[in-house]
Amino acid sequence: MPRLFTGLGIPPDIAAALAGRRGGLRHARWIEPSDYHVTLRFLGDVDTTCAEAMHEALVNARRRGPMQIVLDGLSSFGGAKPRALIAAVAANRELADLQAEHEHLAREAGAAPERRKFTPHVTLARLRRDTHSEDVATYLAQQGLFATLRFSADRVALFSARESTGGGPYVVEAVYPLT
Repeated sequence: MPRLFTGLGIPPDIAAALAGRRGGLRHARWIEPSDYHVTLRFLGDVDTTCAEAMHEALVNARRRGPMQIVLDGLSSFGGAKPRALIAAVAANRELADLQAEHEHLAREAGAAPERRKFTPHVTLARLRRDTHSEDVATYLAQQGLFATLRFSADRVALFSARESTGGGPYVVEAVYPLT
């Protein structure tokens, strides 16, 4: 069974800028810049029927134009027990609408409903369980100001991932242009 998710790829120049933030945090497993993305809908391990239905749904999805994506800061997920270091994506109505559509398409394809609230981001590192929130706070403080990064997303991708603890490598299985 393939492990699938939909998302927006990150252009190489933006990935390079984000990669400059790598290092300096103990217990971090840094994501390769080529694997940076904004997840729209994680489907998980799905059977071939669901995977094919999702692909067909994406081929026939509502047409929409490219959208501007703004990365506006560094943060972490997990609070007192941090689990990931991220670049936050600024609130964006078009992106939220696209994600809601992907949620609907995934359910129609047979995937279980997503239980987590959509919080758009780019995962930069996964953190081990023994990472202390104080270490993450120190890392974030040492990073200084985050220069806003902007790019135009002109396609959605269906990605596959190997079964692992996350972080890639990811394979682009299909691309759906935003035109």
